[in-house]
Amino acid sequence: MKRSPEMTTLLKIALSAAAVAALSIAQPSDAGAQAAQSYEAPPKEANAIFANYRFRNGETLPEVGLNYTTLGQPRRNSRGAIDNAVLMLHWTNASGQALLTPEFRTALFAPGAPFDATRYFVILPDAIGHGRSSKPRDGLRAAFPRYGYGDMVDLQHKLVTEVLGITRLRAIVGISMGCMNDWQWAEAYPDAMDGIMPIACFPSPITGRNLLWRRMVVDAIKSDPAWAGGNYKQQPPSATNGLAIVRLLIDGVPRLQEAAATTESADAFVRSVREQAVPVDANDVIYALEASRDFDTRPGLSRVKAKVLAVNFADDEFYRDSLQTLQHDIRIVPGARFVVRDVSDGSAGHLSMTRPALWADQARDFVAWLAEKP
Repeated sequence: MKRSPEMTTLLKIALSAAAVAALSIAQPSDAGAQAAQSYEAPPKEANAIFANYRFRNGETLPEVGLNYTTLGQPRRNSRGAIDNAVLMLHWTNASGQALLTPEFRTALFAPGAPFDATRYFVILPDAIGHGRSSKPRDGLRAAFPRYGYGDMVDLQHKLVTEVLGITRLRAIVGISMGCMNDWQWAEAYPDAMDGIMPIACFPSPITGRNLLWRRMVVDAIKSDPAWAGGNYKQQPPSATNGLAIVRLLIDGVPRLQEAAATTESADAFVRSVREQAVPVDANDVIYALEASRDFDTRPGLSRVKAKVLAVNFADDEFYRDSLQTLQHDIRIVPGARFVVRDVSDGSAGHLSMTRPALWADQARDFVAWLAEKP
């Protein structure tokens, strides 16, 4: 595993989730029972409504809905402020629900895990344009405001501060698109968090192959007569076909070698991609991919106040380690640390971001670092 020269070995959490659970059973207590109940309780889902919302480009909507889910309970300190909130941000064309799979809950939120829901109040918003939050497919289609990543962060901030009443987050953990939102949070709202953990992105603008595939997919959809200027009656097939292009880059090269070892297996792989992408909406895809146009955090990196532990993957074709972009940019951030995780069993290129067991150790390091006194 590659680490920055400043990276030190941090305290490792020795107890696994299973060990903590076993200890709780063997030595029952009121606190232990409450913790177990907190973890076992189903996630709570709600929808925040913001009236007469104005986007950064000046477009407005009479009402914007931001769906979100929470795990655990907020805890207040002696001053009455919530001090255990962790914001988790998802990737493109996903939602907060993607972070509630058994794999994520076990690796990140179980008792003893880095963001143990018996200790932390975990907030999982659906970004604007995603999940159950307001988006083009709700009715406005191509007349929906052209939101950017900055709008995503602004709305998340309104949710955290105005709806949930949190003035300072313990941490923000962002994955891919959420990773970029993470960097934007640290610049736009520098006093709003103790630390950020951006996973699988660069703080620099999207360029190269990562930009090209976005343009190719958007162009394919808009060039499709079935798209009808965004006013289609049936989903244009170009939306699903376009996402198949993404899999050429999002998957790790070794995995694709195995998945497409023969013509038959390659055809089966393409079919599976199309089947998995059936629920996709063409306008939602276009908006989500074009939303990254306003992303560039380089100008403000030197002003970041939060602790930063950035995590990338050596086999990520979107964010190639050979470019050394993260290594260059991270030096500008005061006190920042980074890890480029080596290829190992289970590595899956950019999709390694969706396998939290691969980076749970880095999350533990991050939590331990946040606990250190200045």
